Amino acid sequence: MEVRVAKSAGFCFGVKRAVEKVYGQTGKGKKIYTYGPIIHNAEVVKDLEGRGVEVINGLEELRQVGEGTVVIRSHGVSKEVYNAIKEQGLECVDATCPFVKRIHNIVEKESGQGKRILIIGNAGHPEVEGIRGWSASDTVVIESKEEMEDFGKDGKNPVFQGEEWCIVSQTTFNYNKFKELVEIFLKKGYNGSVVNTICNATEERQTEARQIASQVESMIVIGDAHSSNTRKLYEICKEECGNTYFVQTLDDLHLDLPKAASPVGITAGASTPNNIIEEVQNYVRINF
Repeated sequence: MEVRVAKSAGFCFGVKRAVEKVYGQTGKGKKIYTYGPIIHNAEVVKDLEGRGVEVINGLEELRQVGEGTVVIRSHGVSKEVYNAIKEQGLECVDATCPFVKRIHNIVEKESGQGKRILIIGNAGHPEVEGIRGWSASDTVVIESKEEMEDFGKDGKNPVFQGEEWCIVSQTTFNYNKFKELVEIFLKKGYNGSVVNTICNATEERQTEARQIASQVESMIVIGDAHSSNTRKLYEICKEECGNTYFVQTLDDLHLDLPKAASPVGITAGASTPNNIIEEVQNYVRINF
């Protein structure tokens, strides 16, 4: 079976950096916490738990911690979380992805100048929640074309003369979809400055995934079910290749691929360890 594996598959810079930081804190005889799972990958989180790393789920739990080190994951957090860590007298190891930190700085600056903030992304994603926590003004989060087309129709967010918006994006958002939503927003008459904050690694990963999916008979996308960037990869690949499969580990790979289905493409989300990618790749090559 011919298998084509995306060169960009697996840990991105920000995730790799965050994982290395938390592993670097283990084995020192102190209590280690991560604010939320360090990455959206159950296998990595489970391994860290075995090394004594605990996950803090929200501010209420954080305020119950009396000592130790808190590692902030690559998704970043709100300013309120930093303040709470300081108030508790805890050590903070900041593993926020530099691309996400850039958005925090933009939102803090632009909102401080009176602009309203529009975030293109998933409202429930921790990265977006963190970004909202740096705004001094109102924020709106929009993810779909339908949401954008309905924006303002209910009398909310009317177009005020001279009112300014700053538009940013979740770093892992689909680039083509981002451009489409921004175009709809500006056509409504809103005055907005647009900052493309999708990271280069995400654009490269999505472009490569689309290219491979258009050239293969079947496509496998590997990543955690809670990974936003992996779900977007799946959507992109599905558009190009109807036989696209989403798996988390080799255990989820239940395919019946005839020899005629060659070649098979493989890509993986930014939170997928290389060993899982290699296991899936080797299994497909040997068994089909």
